[in-house]
Parts: sequence; C-alpha cells; structure tokens
Amino acid sequence: MNKFKSYLVNTCRALLALTFIFSGFVKAIDPLGTQYKIGDYLEAVGLAGSLPDWVQLLVSIGLSGMEFTLGVLLLLAIQRRVVSKMTTVFMVLMTAVTLWLAIGEPIQDCGCFGDAIRLTNMQTFGKNVVLLLAALVVVRYPLYQVRFISKTNQWIAIYFTIIFTLVASALSLYHLPIFDFRPYYIGQNISEGMKVPEGAKQTKYKTTFVCVKNGVEKEFDENNYPYNDTTWVFKDSRQEILEQGYEPPIHDFSITDGETGEDLTQQILDKKGYTFLLVAPYLETADDSNFDEINHIYEYAKANGYAFYGLTASTEKGIGHWRDITGAEYPFYITDGITLKTVIRSSPGLVLLYQGTIINKWSQNDLPTAGRLNAPLSLIQEGHEPENHTWMKIVLIIICYILPLILLIITDRIWAWTQWVKKREEWVKQKEQSNRLYQLIKRKRQMRKKIVAGNWKMNETLQEGIALAKEINESLKAEKPNCDVVICTPFIHLASVAGVLDSGIVGLGAENCADKEKGAYTGEVSAAMVKSTGAQYVILGHSERRQYYGETAEILKEKVKLALANGLKVIFCCGETLEEREAEKQNEVVKAELDGSVFNLTAEEWKSIILAYEPIWAIGTGKTATSDQAQEMLAYIRSIVAEKYGKEVAEETSILYGGSCKASNAPELFSKPDIDGGLIGGASLKAADFKGIIDAWKK
Repeated sequence: MNKFKSYLVNTCRALLALTFIFSGFVKAIDPLGTQYKIGDYLEAVGLAGSLPDWVQLLVSIGLSGMEFTLGVLLLLAIQRRVVSKMTTVFMVLMTAVTLWLAIGEPIQDCGCFGDAIRLTNMQTFGKNVVLLLAALVVVRYPLYQVRFISKTNQWIAIYFTIIFTLVASALSLYHLPIFDFRPYYIGQNISEGMKVPEGAKQTKYKTTFVCVKNGVEKEFDENNYPYNDTTWVFKDSRQEILEQGYEPPIHDFSITDGETGEDLTQQILDKKGYTFLLVAPYLETADDSNFDEINHIYEYAKANGYAFYGLTASTEKGIGHWRDITGAEYPFYITDGITLKTVIRSSPGLVLLYQGTIINKWSQNDLPTAGRLNAPLSLIQEGHEPENHTWMKIVLIIICYILPLILLIITDRIWAWTQWVKKREEWVKQKEQSNRLYQLIKRKRQMRKKIVAGNWKMNETLQEGIALAKEINESLKAEKPNCDVVICTPFIHLASVAGVLDSGIVGLGAENCADKEKGAYTGEVSAAMVKSTGAQYVILGHSERRQYYGETAEILKEKVKLALANGLKVIFCCGETLEEREAEKQNEVVKAELDGSVFNLTAEEWKSIILAYEPIWAIGTGKTATSDQAQEMLAYIRSIVAEKYGKEVAEETSILYGGSCKASNAPELFSKPDIDGGLIGGASLKAADFKGIIDAWKK
C-alpha cells in the first residue's frame, strides 16, 4: 500500500511541477503579455482602470514567478508540507476562476500558458480539475514525496529560483521576450498568416440587432431585420459564434487611414522593399524618452527610400500630443490596440518588414543606432533576418539555471553520503561499546525509584475513600509490588486513610497545598497541615490546577518551597496542551514550567522532587500518547535536568508519565528507559485496575 501511495504521490507531484514550471516560465518571459491578460480580467469584472499599469505589471511578475517557483519546489520536494498546501490553495482559486470562465465566457482565452498554448475555457477548466485532484493527493501525503536536496541546503535552490525568474522577467521586459510564441514572429509573412486555406471550414456567426420604436426595444436577426421600416431606429448589435471554423494565425491585423477611413493593409504589406513600422498601441502612455533615436531612424528611412509609418490605436489628439513632444514627421495610421500589443511587447517598438515579411523587431531600449545604420539595409545586418538562436537560448538557460541546480543536487547528495558514512562510523563505534553502555544505563535506571502514584482528584466520599485505601493496601500486602506505590487523596481523607495504610507498602500524598504558611486564608490547607496527617507526598502543578484555578509559576514556586520545608516529597507536574503540541512547542512549554517553579532549587532540595509529565491532550480525552512520544518527552525532560544539575542527578531523578495510563499499555510505557512509572488518574479509583498498572513492573 505504501509503495502505491508513493507512486501515486510522486506521479501527481511530477504532473503539477512540470505544468507549473512551463506555465510560470512562458508567462515570466512575457511579463507585458501577462499584464495585458490581468487587464482583461479586471475589465471582465468591471474594474478596468482600477489598478495602475505598474501595479498590474508587478502582479504579473509576482504571479508568474510564484507559479514557476512552486513548480521547481514541487519537483525537488522542497518544504514539502508548506509547498503542498500552497499548491492546493492556488489550484482551488484557479479552478474556481476557470469555472467562471467556462460558464460565463467573459474572456475567450484564460492565458494560463501565455501565448505558447491556447486552450478553450472548458479545456482549461478540465485541466485545472485534474491538477486540483493531483494537488489534493500530494497535500494528503506530502511526506511521500522523494527529496532531491536535503533540508539544510534547500534555501539555495529557493533563492536561486526566485532570482532566476526575476532576472528572466527583467530581461524580457527591458528587451523583448526571450521566446516569441505570438504569430508576429520574425520570419512570418503577415499576408500569408491571414490566409484561410481553400475549403477550410468557415465560422458561423449569429448577429442580433437591437432596435427601438416608440420607446419599445425589439431584437432582430439578419432574416427579419426591418430594412424597409424606417420607424425602427437601430440601437445596438451583438455577435456570437454558432460554430467555430478555421481561424488563421493572424486574423485581426488591419491598417486604416484615420482621416479618410481607407484600408491600407494590403497596400503596405505588398509594398516592395523595406518598411519600418513604429508600433505604439496608445501614444498617451508610450515612452517618449528615445524619440531622438526614432526620429533618426525615420530620417535614415527617408534618405534611403524606405517607408516609415506609425501604427497606433490613439485618437488624433493623442497623435498630435506625440508629435508636439517628439517632433515626429512620419505619418500615423490606425490599428487595433490589442493587435499592436500582440505584434511587439514594447511601447513604442520598431518592426521592420520586407515585402510584408517581418525581418526584425526592436524594443524601445534596443533601437538601431546611427552607427549601425551606416549603409542601405540590404548591406547591413539590420536588414536581414537574424539567425534563429532558439537552441542557443535553451542551452543558455540550461547553463545558467538547470546545470547549477543539477550540480547543487549532486553536491548535496555527496555531502549527505559523507554524513551517512560519518554516522555509520560513529554507530559502529557506539555498537562496540553498546553492551557496556547498556549495562551502565541499566544500573543507573535501577538506582532510580520506580513509582506508581494514584491521583483520586475530587472523587470518593470519606467512607468510600477509606474502603478503597484498605482494598489497595490488602491487595499489595498479599502480593508485594516491585515499585513504590503512592495514593494522593482529597484533604478530608488524609488523616483517616493514613490510619489504614501500611506506610511500608503504600505511601500517602495530598493533591495540593497552599502557597501560604498560615494565616487568614479561609479554605486553604497548608503544607504543615498536610504533613501532620501522616502524608509524605504532595502533587503540585497539575494541569487542572493551572487551568481551573489560575496557578502560575510563581504561585507553584512558593508551594514547592513550603512543601519541601515541611518534609514533603513533591510530585511536580508539567505538560503541554493539544494546540501547543500541534505547534511543536511542547519542549518550550515544559522547559518554561520547570524553569519557573523548580529549577531554582538546590541539588540537595532536588532529591525530594519527582517529576510527572502529563500531556494535557491525553488526560481524560481517551487519547494516549504513544510510548515513543512519551519516551521522547521524558528523555528531553531528563536532558534539561542534566543541563541544570548534572547527569548524575538527572539519572537519579524519577520521572513519571501521566496521560491515560492503563493496565493494557503500562507494560509498553514502563519498558522505555526514561519512564520511571505513572501518575494515574481514573484507573486509580478501582483497586484491581490500579494493581494491574502496578504489576506492569513485574513484566
């Protein structure tokens, strides 16, 4: 079963990782394209213009970087729990968004893979459902993911990946995207890209016209439109696709003279020789810092007989403003803004055509300088298609990112192997001494008292308590115990129970005492009073006293001091709540409780202290800490006692386990090297059950 889980988890993790890496990368190298898509989403929900462009750009870079980084962390199984949760939350959100897209179709393309792969909204939703199921599998069993890098060195891969994505986005933003997945790539003939093959399936549309007559609106289609009834006044129209046909790669490219309305598309695309196109979707927001270079290129084009046009979606006012601030003399024609954003990811950007074929592209930061434009285009590099450097770019990414990661993994594995070898050598040395050490530990444990203490809490009347004490005393007198036995009773039982116990077999203790020596403290019972009843022990610091009666570390410190001063042995309790255990703060909590109340004692005073670890989440809840969990905590407690008083004192300190200990689990618990007995609650109220736990020391 575990092998199946491992196979399933790692298959799902690989699917998620590779999808996230590809999706994040294609968006990271086209930050402007992702920004435009964010703008589409804002427009779809009626928030167009609510976020400045620079904020949308930061969100674009952050979102794509997060997706890519999550993919890499999943692939390498870094921070498995946290990353699995983040991935699941991300997929829940994305699945909800794509469900909205699939139902309402507010946007035709979700943009999940940028321009690299286009899916329908329904296909995207189906893809996200599969990925969400994979994420749920991974988050359910995160530790089944096979690690490639040890926890010590994971931070290197995390920061390296974040830096890589930021650098890739910055380079693509300053220059042009590293890879161009759009239809207007270098080498594309725009006219050819707009052609529909002969016999290709045509898209079928339905157009609905909304007309008004006498204040009444009515809808018409092409078949019943009231062409001859002029009383109907046209108001609006909408078009929907009934059946999708073949759509050419370029289907929305057109150039129009803004003054005459003339379509100049084919005229410009069919023009012989070279044509420069200055592309600026909206001149109002275009960067005008490089207008000198642009004007120089225009002068160069004019001197060599090349056409030079500006393409924009701006109004005459916007064009006029651009001319005023830049001194531009070249003509501007109108093209759809979305199309221009697709042609080149720069505003402005420069495109060079040769008879309708895209020869070259430059961002505003890479415009050809006067030094480079020193001859006709046919004679210089700028007038020819650059070599296809796709494979060189891939190799560069491998060298700059993938290879260092592989080297990190190899180095980490070698380091991990050397650590294993060192540990193996240490283990061999330890094994050679194991018999001697085992005998030493066994002797030290035999030095410690084994104790089973019963805590009756607020149970049993005086008569019932005396009867129970007699029954316990008789059963142990008949069969001598292999450990010290203590019963801690309510105050009213102490004197009476002391009279029926054989103190050589069963010790007597109180469940509490006051933090004052004597005086006007109605209802309190002092340590001296407890001692006067014949009791030898007192329980202090129990979780119920802390929880219900607000006993603080300072109060307990005083109680311990008075109990020891009156010759009582203290069973001091410590332990964590469920919330503290789940937050992995159990060590911190226990250490603070001991620090605050008993670690102030001298080594001599410490001899009268018995510690009891009580996981609060396992008292009266039916839950039980495993024997390994109990051993781990008691070993930790012994270690901090050793830090305070030395190893010898720590080895002589009896530490009890107090968390739903029963006759059924007592043998396993008591077999652990650091568990010296139990502080028993409910099971101490029945003589047979209590004796069953005591007898665990005989097994």
